Amino acid sequence: MVLDYSKWDALELSDDSDIEVHPNVDKQSFINAKRRQIHEQRAMRKQQITSLRIERSMNEVLLSRVSKLISTLDIGSKSSKSPEEIVFQSLMDISSADNDPQEFTPPEGTPSYAQMMASLIDSIKKEIDEEKPDDRWTHFLNKLKEHKVKLTGVYEDSGKKLADLEKEDNAKITSDSIHVGFSAGHVTKEAQPPKKEPAKKTQKVQAVEQLNPSVKAKGSSSSDVDADIEEGDEADEDEDHIEPTELGKEFSRIKMGDYRTCMEFISRNPAVVVEKETDGLLIEAFNSQIAGKEDYAKQCVHQALLLQYCRQLGRDGVALFFRRITTPNHQAQKVFHEDVTTTYARIRERAAAIATERSNENAEQIQLHAVDPNTQISIAVPSADSVDPDTQKSRGIFNTFPPGLQRALESGSLDEVNKVLGKMSVEEAEEVVGQLGEGGMLSLESQIIDATTQEGLQVLKKIEEEERAAKANASGPSDIAERDSKGKAVGGEGKSKEEEALKEEDLAKEID
Repeated sequence: MVLDYSKWDALELSDDSDIEVHPNVDKQSFINAKRRQIHEQRAMRKQQITSLRIERSMNEVLLSRVSKLISTLDIGSKSSKSPEEIVFQSLMDISSADNDPQEFTPPEGTPSYAQMMASLIDSIKKEIDEEKPDDRWTHFLNKLKEHKVKLTGVYEDSGKKLADLEKEDNAKITSDSIHVGFSAGHVTKEAQPPKKEPAKKTQKVQAVEQLNPSVKAKGSSSSDVDADIEEGDEADEDEDHIEPTELGKEFSRIKMGDYRTCMEFISRNPAVVVEKETDGLLIEAFNSQIAGKEDYAKQCVHQALLLQYCRQLGRDGVALFFRRITTPNHQAQKVFHEDVTTTYARIRERAAAIATERSNENAEQIQLHAVDPNTQISIAVPSADSVDPDTQKSRGIFNTFPPGLQRALESGSLDEVNKVLGKMSVEEAEEVVGQLGEGGMLSLESQIIDATTQEGLQVLKKIEEEERAAKANASGPSDIAERDSKGKAVGGEGKSKEEEALKEEDLAKEID
């Protein structure tokens, strides 16, 4: 097959490597001059084409007027009027009755058609006056016909020249000859879903756990994480609560396996195929699994992944997806069902872990309390700038604590320390209490009671009664820290009987 390359002949390409110039002439300057010459010739050719078109348009109008004038004068020559009167009347009739269309606007300063016709008549009259013929009327008509022949020749010559220039101008493809062949567009706008009110901000514990399935589920939380959590702080406080819309809930109620209904629902409501609906249905499945609704939870997972697959395949792939998933023993059906089973298994495991964590919320906790009402536990944070070796050692122990525990110790509040200890496991809390005692950050301080006042005597009597009751009921030493209603007592060093006796003697001396 012979290839035809003639269609590329209209391309005006220049190869700078083919240009050879004199050694004394700069090659780049020569190329620029050649390019400028081409553009100048193109601009001049366009100007000539425009001038010839205007000229042909005007000559065409003049030819029609001259032809009408000749035919009018032929008819008027048979009347009894004078030739001058007939010519004048004919010019007036032609000028008033003929509204010639102007395809091109003539340049400024160009005389009107009436002025050009009048100038033609005047020039013919001057020629007749110089020649002085016997029959002026016949001679006038002959002169007018001669001018018509000349005007026709000029009109034809300008047409040929215009055709040559247009052919030369169209010989090469330029940017001016490029135009839009056709342009068509059609946009189908989807129906806007009804706006709903923004959901109220609520706690997102379950949502966060669902969106992070890789977090360790078994066992208690580490002190480095839980001890840094302060009550009242929500990590996702500013986020909107993710939940399925009414449209998504309606889609989730379609039974698994009814793919025809699912496809019709998506076709009627394309707005349901969004990522937010998928996330909302997965969270709905998680909440339902925790509530014990296993069948509905698995159905929500199935519908959520169905929307996810349709969104990933695009609008054109929805029909193909449903056709393949309904084909028996098709690979797409196997992959989809495996994905549903795997996702539901992860949700079920996570829900079970959450249930276990919630059941362990009432487990034992370590809390610090002073047994003796007359004694209080003081917190001393070692200074970071101290040069004392013991203080530096205590500061090193302090720096190993989680940030939340450090802030609680710096506040000096025993309640804040107990809050942090309550979030730890029993083993971790016992280890922390031991480190606090090793670092000397916990100490016991006794209150001085003024027994000379009535209030002091009452306090003293109350203390003595409590001590006697304690001696009667307790067989061993007292603890500094005891277990509360939920917790386990932290063993501390109790007071010996000798210390209690010495304390009673000191109080008696103060009373005396």
